[in-house]
Amino acid sequence: MTNVLLKINDLKTHFYTETGNVTAVNGVSFDVKKGEILGVVGESGCGKSVMSQTILQLFEAGTVEYEGEINFKGKNLLKISKKEMNKVRGNEISMIFQDPLSTLNPVHTIGRQIAESIILHQKVGKKEAEKKAIELLKLVGIPSPESRAKEYPHNLSGGMRQRAMIAVALACRPQLLIADEPTTALDVTIQAQILDLMKNLNTELDMGIIFITHDLGVVAELCSRVVVMYLGEIVEEASIEELFTRPLHPYTQGLIKSIPQLDGDKTEELHTIEGTVPPLTRVPKGCRFSTRCPYADEQCITSSPPVFDHTSSQKVKCWHFEKILTQQEVAADVNTTT
Repeated sequence: MTNVLLKINDLKTHFYTETGNVTAVNGVSFDVKKGEILGVVGESGCGKSVMSQTILQLFEAGTVEYEGEINFKGKNLLKISKKEMNKVRGNEISMIFQDPLSTLNPVHTIGRQIAESIILHQKVGKKEAEKKAIELLKLVGIPSPESRAKEYPHNLSGGMRQRAMIAVALACRPQLLIADEPTTALDVTIQAQILDLMKNLNTELDMGIIFITHDLGVVAELCSRVVVMYLGEIVEEASIEELFTRPLHPYTQGLIKSIPQLDGDKTEELHTIEGTVPPLTRVPKGCRFSTRCPYADEQCITSSPPVFDHTSSQKVKCWHFEKILTQQEVAADVNTTT
């Protein structure tokens, strides 16, 4: 347990709306170890971003209520004062958002934005902060960092802006970095460069990273462990090897089958998961995936499943995971004999 950096237990995020309260994150539990890259996957609307922003309590006070525990280095972040949380946010835990152009301040230079974070949290002088800002731009692979530091966000390409955002997030050498779909808007070449950068920074700085994405290919490339979210809940948690060789939840199976295969039959249509993620105002009574699941029966419709521990590293929230496992084993035997 000594290497566990973040431990989340039964986390819930309730929003107050005009039509009533909705629960966007419902009973989420997982941990992140020091130096680990944990993937969080799921479709849009599954609660990935809300969960990540809940960790840093970024929602406006009075509009949201949190339950559960967010233990960071043994301290429950939901129990500390606003002043203490400000010391954690951006200093010990940082976040990279999906769209750097809307996140970076358009009227301040890149160098100033990095330096301001250093001055705020590390209490150093302006000249030293500016020097560190240039070093950070160099660390994230931006060429000519001295001149780039004097430029504004709109002067940079999409890939450069994302690197600048990472530099801002790394300004205080955080122990935990939350990356919320940081490569979604980038072309594949720049995406590969950003992923390589994340891996290198993880190794060099020994940071824990929560990498949020809808792209399982990225998860396979970058992460060692993954949690799968659906409609505000974690439906499966596994190592990368377990997830891709033995997915136990029907939703995880559907996501993996939806990945295009280079060696597949080009005449076949891509696999799709029937239906869409329901709105939070119409959450199914039993298993939240029951309205889209091919295995759903009366038990699934009326009763929410608990989390089953299949192995020490693989957990699943499904009444029928043993049936699914048996089918996979039979299919594997058939493939072996043929």
